[in-house]
Amino acid sequence: MSEQLTLSAEARDRAGKGASRALRREGRVPAVIYGMNEEPLSIHVEEKLLNKQLGTGHFFNSVIMVEVGGKTVRTLAKDVAFHPVSDRPLHADFLRVSEHATVHVHVPVRFENEDASPGLKKGGVLNVVAHDIELEVDAAEIPDEVVVDLTGLEVGDSIHISAVTLPKGTKALHADTDFSIATVVAPSALKSAEGEAEDEAGEAE
Repeated sequence: MSEQLTLSAEARDRAGKGASRALRREGRVPAVIYGMNEEPLSIHVEEKLLNKQLGTGHFFNSVIMVEVGGKTVRTLAKDVAFHPVSDRPLHADFLRVSEHATVHVHVPVRFENEDASPGLKKGGVLNVVAHDIELEVDAAEIPDEVVVDLTGLEVGDSIHISAVTLPKGTKALHADTDFSIATVVAPSALKSAEGEAEDEAGEAE
């Protein structure tokens, strides 16, 4: 299960671009908490701490307990806006959730048993189509990852969502389309060699 993160915050007294710029100069990131039919709460968080949590790889699929004004608010991160040049976080959005609310989160995919894939052992390449899967899940039971087994896959084989064993209590969104997770493709070097052989055969004819 995905770990719970804690983020200290302070309430924002002033809104507007000027106030936000002033906060960023002080190493703070403006943010907002919304949802559950309550008034949006404007806050700001420490940029260094936010970056550290973004670096965990689980920021968007973990419950984040935001501590502000002596209270703790259970949230999910919904969006972080970044500066297009410096890549510094500019603003963050958090959604209030109850402990066992049904939520939609993007959970990263991890592939295992590459050694048991004949296609990969022959030199095939794993072409990942979906690096994460959007799941419907209880907010208290968000998984860290979805594990995809590559055992037995040959070059040309694809893995679809219908063949993936999802973590207990979760459901993949858009599963009715049976979308692809990954495909084992021939390496480009092999393709080019085959193409050259075909060209030579054509010239010989």
